[in-house]
Amino acid sequence: MNRISIYDSTLRDGAQAQGISYSVEDKIKIIQRLDALGVDYIEAGNPGSNPKDLEFFGRIKALKLQHSRIIAFGSTRKVGVDAAGDSNVMSLLQAATPAVAIFGKSWDYQVTEILRTTLDENLRMIGDTIRHLKQQGREVVYDAEHFFDGYQANADYALRTLAVAAEAGADCLCLCDTNGGTFPRDIAEITRTVKARFAVTIGIHCHNDGEMAVANSIMAVQAGATQVQGTINGIGERCGNANLCSIIPNLQIKLGYNCISAESLEQLTSVARAVSEIANMPHNEKAAYVGGDAFAHKGGMHIDAVVKNPMSYEHINPEIVGNSRRMLMSEVAGRSTLMTRINAVDPGLGKDAPETQKIVDRLKQLEHEGYQFEAAESSFELVVRKILGKYQPFFELKEYKVIVNEPSINGVNSSAMIKIRVGDQEEITAAEGDGPVNALDNAVRKALERFYPEISEIRLTDYKVRVLDSDQASAARVRVLIESTDHRENWTTIGVSTDVIDASWRALVDSIEYKLMREQERRI
Repeated sequence: MNRISIYDSTLRDGAQAQGISYSVEDKIKIIQRLDALGVDYIEAGNPGSNPKDLEFFGRIKALKLQHSRIIAFGSTRKVGVDAAGDSNVMSLLQAATPAVAIFGKSWDYQVTEILRTTLDENLRMIGDTIRHLKQQGREVVYDAEHFFDGYQANADYALRTLAVAAEAGADCLCLCDTNGGTFPRDIAEITRTVKARFAVTIGIHCHNDGEMAVANSIMAVQAGATQVQGTINGIGERCGNANLCSIIPNLQIKLGYNCISAESLEQLTSVARAVSEIANMPHNEKAAYVGGDAFAHKGGMHIDAVVKNPMSYEHINPEIVGNSRRMLMSEVAGRSTLMTRINAVDPGLGKDAPETQKIVDRLKQLEHEGYQFEAAESSFELVVRKILGKYQPFFELKEYKVIVNEPSINGVNSSAMIKIRVGDQEEITAAEGDGPVNALDNAVRKALERFYPEISEIRLTDYKVRVLDSDQASAARVRVLIESTDHRENWTTIGVSTDVIDASWRALVDSIEYKLMREQERRI
């Protein structure tokens, strides 16, 4: 199989996405996950851009990576400045990474109108910078910024920038679709032309402004590129970067290229979710391969077919990328869906068993009350376990009180007192929070942590409230969905009540008990 080098820019280009700001610790966690995944290069940031990146490059010198090479990113020397005396170039060398990525202009318009210099000086900037870095023993990736736009505007000059970089010793010429608007056919044709002209590794770096970054990257590989740059989950500036979570399995599973090991490929979904968590952004459940909905089935006919043969509605086995098949609970799912989920708890239970009918009857009753388990499969599992006698409560609520004070002080406007029993012991505790639900969450955690320390691992990642019968005004029932994670698993629970705090409490209890149940199973 042809080997494709995977170059990750989650920490540099991905950090340019709106709302993302990594701490040094965040970056180190992501590097460790990417190294375990088997990524070849990790572009870690620009050491000359800010003090945080300087601290970061100092920290990562002590990291012992098994696979990945860290890359420091920066620009060519400034106009009219010697490369050896350029502050940005010096900071790249001070970062002491084994490899360096340098971007330079390959579009004549960018040279004359943005850099405000001559075309010849731009060529000297590219050559001088790469030559100096090579003299210092660095592996150099040259990012030809705006290459495809530059090629279409002035092919001769765009190719001259690559020629200068290659002559100066660049180890890889990476063609960048910086504006993200080039079409796959053009990407392929231009990449093929470049590949035929230069006896050096060709890379591809695509942005997603035309929703074609993944397709463009794959077309470039088929045209001869052997290095692919992108980010986990496709995060990045504007519409994002090429999504490595789609590119890697498409190249490896569908086209037979060798990107990472098969064992590493099984980590893809967990790495994608981990990056979402660390970046503090909701995971895209509609994402191909690594989304929660990628192998989720709802329609009754679809589910029946998948039960008989998963290939009927799945293009790959989800386990190859570390994902899993989901049969959604819904009004169109039918008995086969219920049986699939019930048998996950009790494999020996048949569809005509009395217990099965009890479960169906209970679900109908709950759905009439406003419960809906399509998005709350963890609560569904708890319902099934309770009916089958496979559930043991971990604690008992005696009472709780919630007080809301306005105006808030330093973001805290609520307090909660809770009294619980665990076995023969009672615990009374109180906590404050930003809103009554947050205060209640803090209080129950505080009360339970001495009995169940693993409670501290739970993090609430999403909280949704929906009014079910709005014609009842303030007496309306509400449905609360809480999504939780412990960084190994994600789960969603539900609560319904005419009181939003009570509905939240029900969903919160299910979330905690689901976590404790999983921990108990791991210990057995």
